[in-house]
Amino acid sequence: MTDNLAVSVLGTGIMGAAMARNLARAGHTVHAWNRSRDKAEPLAAEGVHIAGTPAAAVRDADVVLTMLYDGAAVLEVMRQAAPALRPGTAWVQSTTAGLDAIAELAAFAREHGLVFYDAPVLGTRQPAEAGQLLVLAAGPGESRQTVTPVFDAVGARTVWTGEDGADAGATRLKLVANSWVLAATNAAGEVLALAKALGVDPQSFFDAIDGGPLDMGYLRVKTGLVLEGRLTPPSFAVTTAAKDAHLIVEAGEQHGVRLDVAAASAARFDRAAAQGHGDEDMAAAYYASFDDDPAGA
Repeated sequence: MTDNLAVSVLGTGIMGAAMARNLARAGHTVHAWNRSRDKAEPLAAEGVHIAGTPAAAVRDADVVLTMLYDGAAVLEVMRQAAPALRPGTAWVQSTTAGLDAIAELAAFAREHGLVFYDAPVLGTRQPAEAGQLLVLAAGPGESRQTVTPVFDAVGARTVWTGEDGADAGATRLKLVANSWVLAATNAAGEVLALAKALGVDPQSFFDAIDGGPLDMGYLRVKTGLVLEGRLTPPSFAVTTAAKDAHLIVEAGEQHGVRLDVAAASAARFDRAAAQGHGDEDMAAAYYASFDDDPAGA
């Protein structure tokens, strides 16, 4: 049993809600805030205290955990929380943000005397709900005993990438990992779209690669969501995937790397969102293959 911590969770979407729930189940005192309060209210049944403002949520917190849409949203919410933040509080920043955003957030942490941890996670709805996320973390070693119980409550494993969260080592690794995930997702969708266009039964493709080096569980999971019409609720929404894809392209450009596949992924996710699939699982990027028929009929 870990020592009881007071943990503030800012952002209770798919990931944040699961993280808050698992923190409460681990015995920590959890205060949560969400811009749309109705999304946070169900957590009250799990013992989570719902706050009306970010400042109310972070008051007396040992650890503040942010899991919001992007870096700009995190900075806005932390500015709202600033009057109640105590110097020395550990800040676990788990939102997937761009490299420039991490620099801004780390600067905010220094300004307010917070101990900053760059700590994005790998995983979607199911591993989040099971407390089986992979935590990627960078931050000072002398305060890790404070944040380790938080990582243990939400994740199965923590991979440390460095001692300075401001260097964004964890976010860099997250962007690399997401570049593979998003590319694989769109490749899976295009396989189905091409099979449909050529009159090929998708099962014949699966049979052809079965058990070989080209086979992968992720391919079967994502194509299954499309073929079986199980795109809601999403494990990871199209709009969020689009945001991450653009961050990956931006990071490549900043470092002199042209990422053609990531750029195409961003365009496909944008197109699927424009067709009305933004709140569906990112596998719905499949529909972006059909310009004249958004339903892919």
